[in-house]
Amino acid sequence: MILEDEIIDDLQIKNCKIIQKKSGFKFGIDAVLLANFVKCKKNETLADLGTGTGVIPILVKAKSNIGKIYAIEIQEHIADMAKRSMILNNFQDEVEVVNINLKDSLDFIAKNSIDIITTNPPYMPKEKLLSGNQSMMISRNEIFCNIGDIMKISGDLLKSNGKMYMIHRPSRLSDIIYEGRKNNLEVKEMQMIYPSVGKSANMVLLKLVKNAKPEIRMLSPLFVHEVDGRYTQQVQQIYEKKELEAEI
Repeated sequence: MILEDEIIDDLQIKNCKIIQKKSGFKFGIDAVLLANFVKCKKNETLADLGTGTGVIPILVKAKSNIGKIYAIEIQEHIADMAKRSMILNNFQDEVEVVNINLKDSLDFIAKNSIDIITTNPPYMPKEKLLSGNQSMMISRNEIFCNIGDIMKISGDLLKSNGKMYMIHRPSRLSDIIYEGRKNNLEVKEMQMIYPSVGKSANMVLLKLVKNAKPEIRMLSPLFVHEVDGRYTQQVQQIYEKKELEAEI
């Protein structure tokens, strides 16, 4: 089930586990915050663009009555870990891991057929490549896709009034709003995330809706750490959440 350079980590929700590399890129708090930001109805379909090792589909599946999930991942060895994690959690019939560039998603998923899209994409522009191995650079930098690509395929995949949940950097907000609107996706909710009180926001959670009217609701800010470095009560409650909120 696992290779010599891999480990199985406990996600501490309904006995769910995930396979990751012992060293290398691992999921972080951004993926956990995004998964718990999702609101869904029973049997809705979801596509996770750039799924990595599949943590977002696993968490959403464990905490909801979501239907079919497509987990799209371009890196073959990471997609393989995601597939094995789905088998490990007995989710292989409900979560289909697809090893393709997300820009080619229409080759596997029908247009206008998805209720929800989630994405925790590479944050850094291609021209600001960070050092590291190739796999980590692909995970962190817009080497194979950028915000425009993500918005284009999301606009194609989503049903009218379908929802897109994204986490990104506040510095990319102008690109997100511009590219979203080009593809009929309007930002409807926004939540700034701060490392701690007194520091600048370093992440932002966004909900976009296809064919919606332009109007953004700002949610209360989320602070990750106390002054002493502990997680805030806000974050502890997110980690302890057993079920996702249902979309009204």
